[in-house]
Parts: sequence; C-alpha cells; structure tokens
Amino acid sequence: MATAVGKKFPNLNVNAMNEMGDTFKLNVLEEAINNKKKVLLFWYPKDFTFVCPTELHAFQAALGEFEKRNTVVIGASCDTAEVHFAWLSTAKENGGIEGVTYPILADSNRNLSSILGILDITDETYDEETGTVLVEGDNVTYRATYLIDEEGTVFHEGINHMPVGRNVNEFLRLIDAYAHVQTHGEVCPANWEEGKTAMAPNAKGTAEYLAAHLN
Repeated sequence: MATAVGKKFPNLNVNAMNEMGDTFKLNVLEEAINNKKKVLLFWYPKDFTFVCPTELHAFQAALGEFEKRNTVVIGASCDTAEVHFAWLSTAKENGGIEGVTYPILADSNRNLSSILGILDITDETYDEETGTVLVEGDNVTYRATYLIDEEGTVFHEGINHMPVGRNVNEFLRLIDAYAHVQTHGEVCPANWEEGKTAMAPNAKGTAEYLAAHLN
C-alpha cells in the first residue's frame, strides 16, 4: 500500500453531514487549497460504537486549538449521512456525539476510502457461480488520520487498528512542527514542541543540537 505523504490529497467530492442536518458535497483537497488552510481528516470505523465517540468528542474539545493553527477538522466514516445525523442527534450520555460541530464525511460508496487503501478487507475472492467478489472483513475503515497543508499536500498519515484511540494533542504538535518548518526552514528533532529549539537542515545543525541537548 503506497503512502499518501508528499502527494496531493485525492480530488474527490464526498457526501458530508453537518450538525444542522444538512447534507452537502465536500472536497477535502479544495477545502485546503481554496480556503488556504490546513486540514485534519480523521477516519473512524462506525457510528454508534465505543471508542469512536470518545475520539469525536476529543477532537471537538480541541477544535479551538486547531482553529488557532488555521486548521479545519473533518471526521469521516463509511456510514450514511442519515446515520451521521442520527448519531449527532444522540446525547453524549447515551453514547452519541451531540455537540460536535465539524463536518463528517459519509463515504458510504467507499470511493475515497478505497483510493486511500484504509478499508478493513482481509481477503477478496471471486465467486464464479454468482459472478461477484466476496469480501472478508468488515469493509469499514481503520482509524486513519491525514494532515494536509494549504497546497493540498499530505504531510502526515497515520493508521491505528480499531481498538486503539488516537492522541489528539499529537496532531497539534505535528501541525506546530510543520508550520515551524514552513515559516523558518528549520527541521524539528525528536520530541520537538512549540517553543523548543529546532535545527538547521544539515549535518552541522544535527551535531550542534546533539551536543547541546543529549548527554
């Protein structure tokens, strides 16, 4: 499976749902380029499940921090827009995501998730009798996350298995690091955080950093 990092995000219109119950077409690539913003797109397996609502609420809680960084947050799964709205209309104490305000892609035809190669398909076999392809696996997405810059280029891609939730703060750190590179032309060493020392992108810069920061 080829990585998306360093490439333009797929140019594809996908159904989406907002908290008002409006269904509309959303193109992630155009969202970045036309609005000159970074985009965080995160995929989760299914609505009305267990780890998933904890992630959607965690991204909502950090929405102001992403906005400070000129970053749009978009959720996504293979559920339909109608199922998204039912979940958006369900209270948090009942396992719902009421209060989430960012848009959620409804990739129910699995066009975008297929292009990205993030579907849980363990095997495919061709049934000669029926002339159909049979799929082994749930055919829903893993917990994939994409960070896309203002030019529509992917600068981070990460994929978790279903049971493992994400650390939202790590994506804020990655956005900070990439913005530092964009602004200053320096590179960010291991465990770099905003306000810490970065390095010149050459051997001398690495040597100076190691001498100053590692025993």
